[in-house]
Amino acid sequence: MATLLDFVGNTPLVELKHVNPNPAVQLYGKMEGYNPGGSVKDRPAYSMIKGAIDRGDLQPGVKLIEATSGNTGIALAMIARLYNVEIELVLPKNSTRERILTMQAFGAKVTLMETMESARDFAEEQAQKGGYFLLNQFANPDNYLAHYRTTGPEIWENTQSKITHFVSSMGTTGTIMGTSRFLKEQNPAIQIIGCQPTEGSQIPGIRKWPEQYLPKIFDPGRVDRVMEVSQEEATLMTRRLAREEGIFAGMSSGGAVHAALKLIEELTEGVVVCIICDRGDRYLSSDLFGE
Repeated sequence: MATLLDFVGNTPLVELKHVNPNPAVQLYGKMEGYNPGGSVKDRPAYSMIKGAIDRGDLQPGVKLIEATSGNTGIALAMIARLYNVEIELVLPKNSTRERILTMQAFGAKVTLMETMESARDFAEEQAQKGGYFLLNQFANPDNYLAHYRTTGPEIWENTQSKITHFVSSMGTTGTIMGTSRFLKEQNPAIQIIGCQPTEGSQIPGIRKWPEQYLPKIFDPGRVDRVMEVSQEEATLMTRRLAREEGIFAGMSSGGAVHAALKLIEELTEGVVVCIICDRGDRYLSSDLFGE
């Protein structure tokens, strides 16, 4: 009999026909909202918790702690509950109510801090005091290895090895690092495009980190090109995805699709795959879908 963890990954890849104006290029979205926890973060959350347990890093009676902006926290809360491990999640105070309530529904303790940077600092300080194990998604190889083992191979198989460009938002950078590593091994000509927010833009799931907080798993050599997306561009594309493609997703997905369409303007042929990171229902209390 299957368990919930057996359904992490193997998400659908669907063609985005309505927003793509270039018939010579195929645009596909990897629908990560179909993971049991509702986002791409189910993959690294499972990988990090299982890895810590299998290696003996997480001892019985020790609590997990992690700083997160939302999706990772939901995934960790769900999977920690399946392993019967207590977890504290540290979030920036601007996190949506839906995310906080979902984590608490899974039994997680939620602590709110002023910013994501201060949340990361707090989680590290608590782990140093003892009684906590910090997963540290920003420096944990199990983050990107989840995508090397699953996301990359799935995309390669789903496109019948025809993918030419991969577009992903960059937050912890685990998705783009692991997927790039796998795809480049299959075909070094595949172009890897990362999305970052423009100066002053706030897009959940896409970050441009200060130097001291740059994820340690990030290797700039694995990204061929970085495209900037504004908050307005990401918002408008997220709304278009719902109204034109029937895809209900969050703002980071809109940002990735916007970047993919800017890329497609330059192409005469190709197969472009972008990550649709999560579902839109965890943003309903924000103004993402407002007029």
